[in-house]
Amino acid sequence: MDYTNLAANIIQNVGGKTNINDVWHCATRLRFKLADESKANTNTIESLDGVITVVQSAGQYQIVIGNAVEDVFDTLSSQLNLSNNIKPVDTKAKRQNPINALMEFVSAVFTPFLGALAGAGILKGLLTLATTMNWLSANSGAYKLWYAASDAVFYFLPLFLAFTAAQKLKVNKFIAVSLAGAMIYPTLATTASKGISLSFFGLPIMPVTYTASVFPILLIVWGLSYVEPLLNRIFPESMRNVLTPLLLLIVMLPVSMIIIGPVGSSISNILAAMLAALYNFSPMFAGAILGALHQTIVIFGVHWALITLMINNVANQGYDQWLPIICAAVLSQAGASLGVFLKTKDPKMKTLAGSAFITGLFGITEPAIYGVTLKLKRPFYCAMVASGIGGAVIGANQVHASTFTFPSLLAIPTYLGQGFTAEIIGLLIAFFGAVILTYLFGIKPTTDSDSKAEKLITENEVDIKQPIAGKIISMETVNDPVFSGGAMGTGIAIEPTEGQLKSPVNGTVSAVFPTGHAIGITSDDGVELLLHIGINTVQLNGKFFKTLVTQSSKVSIGTDLIEFDLDSIKKAGYDTTVMMVVTNSNQFNDISTKIDNPQQQNLIHIRMKANDSDGTVLNSSLDTQSN
Repeated sequence: MDYTNLAANIIQNVGGKTNINDVWHCATRLRFKLADESKANTNTIESLDGVITVVQSAGQYQIVIGNAVEDVFDTLSSQLNLSNNIKPVDTKAKRQNPINALMEFVSAVFTPFLGALAGAGILKGLLTLATTMNWLSANSGAYKLWYAASDAVFYFLPLFLAFTAAQKLKVNKFIAVSLAGAMIYPTLATTASKGISLSFFGLPIMPVTYTASVFPILLIVWGLSYVEPLLNRIFPESMRNVLTPLLLLIVMLPVSMIIIGPVGSSISNILAAMLAALYNFSPMFAGAILGALHQTIVIFGVHWALITLMINNVANQGYDQWLPIICAAVLSQAGASLGVFLKTKDPKMKTLAGSAFITGLFGITEPAIYGVTLKLKRPFYCAMVASGIGGAVIGANQVHASTFTFPSLLAIPTYLGQGFTAEIIGLLIAFFGAVILTYLFGIKPTTDSDSKAEKLITENEVDIKQPIAGKIISMETVNDPVFSGGAMGTGIAIEPTEGQLKSPVNGTVSAVFPTGHAIGITSDDGVELLLHIGINTVQLNGKFFKTLVTQSSKVSIGTDLIEFDLDSIKKAGYDTTVMMVVTNSNQFNDISTKIDNPQQQNLIHIRMKANDSDGTVLNSSLDTQSN
């Protein structure tokens, strides 16, 4: 994959550097905070080689890349000069609603150390398995060292959160970490664990333990983001670097321990209690609902709220009841992808489904969701049914996770204990149920892409769609001898009724004319097309035209190519007829045109030569065009 070209195309099509307020990445997605999402060319981005899909959710413009996301992000960061802390920021960015802002904040805070969380959780599960099977003694040095490695990220979680939250809110990271460190300071933590209350000049400090907590430190850093700028405005620049940190430590820690910390703990406890009430009402019902709907929650980005609650449950209860259920939802997406892989005959979809199946087993479901199951719709529904049933079995047996880690095959040892056999049964139902349901019902037998691919392979025939709304006319009637005489190749013309030119094929942009009045596309079948707007419109020098794609961009049928002001071009005295020409016509056995079809039907039918049926892209002849 050409990361440099992909990153450049992404930057251009999200509206350029000036439209990017912030960008980061998670395991599979580039996550943008755009000043104006309407400036982004979503169809063009989705057609880029290396992009799975685009998701607009939780106040973010998310571009799903897959496993190569880190490489793409590194290249994109270099092109945006992020490594030098030069970020394009638009101060006039639109305000988000509070829920979207919260989800974006939590996502950005957890993303940098997700790998460490996942690895530590899996290591804890493996240690539990090792001691349960008597492979390792809990008193051995090896166990104690590995347990420390697995537990450190959870015990000191407030430190990690303080750093990333401060980075996100652009406050002093080391003051934030110092405050978090003070809250879990051994003396204070030991005192709180014994239930001993302290006082600060007569004000009571509740005995709350903050190790492995989430909400308190996030609230503290949020408060810091208001207090620090205020102090920086008060103190002169020469004294700011000393006095601001001094007063923050003096003021913020007592405020945090007396007010903010207890409030944060109360919020997390209330949310946990609400979920626990649903679980206590009916574990089976709760398991069915969360199992069926969890991946839908992921699509909308709301799963970050669940992640914080599950971490909080492990810290407060010593276990979490939701992680084993979510594992069923994750494996059901992997199973649905496997079902598509076994059923489909489309080589491209088979390859995508195969890779999505593998990554899904290890907890990364975005390629499965956006590249396979949600795209085909039926497999997604099949996965929901299977994971709902599997989740109900797991919930009914009240399976618990002993530590937090992201659900996957590797997380199974963390579910050892009560109901472990039911967990395995539930996961098998979710996975194989999704495979079977998808194989039997997930692929439409006559209208899916497989039948189209088979038709193309067996018949070696290609149809070209209508690129713009309007009246279809014969090329011979066009008022330009170059086109009407067939010198450019066989084609058809349209008298447009709108100013939106769309791609008539799936393919690659092979030529972009700087004046915006024409564009060349090479289809995936090797058909070279020239789409030309108007006669002699090259003389407008780009006025009234706006090109929406770039050279080498991947396009699909219906992708917007060029916008133009139809009325203004007519008023300027130009013929606005749109010509669509097959410029490599001599390389095909037969080309027929149809002028009696309604809009968006096949206008050009091509019967390919036998030796061209593999879809090899032929050399472009567009460099000979002058207009």
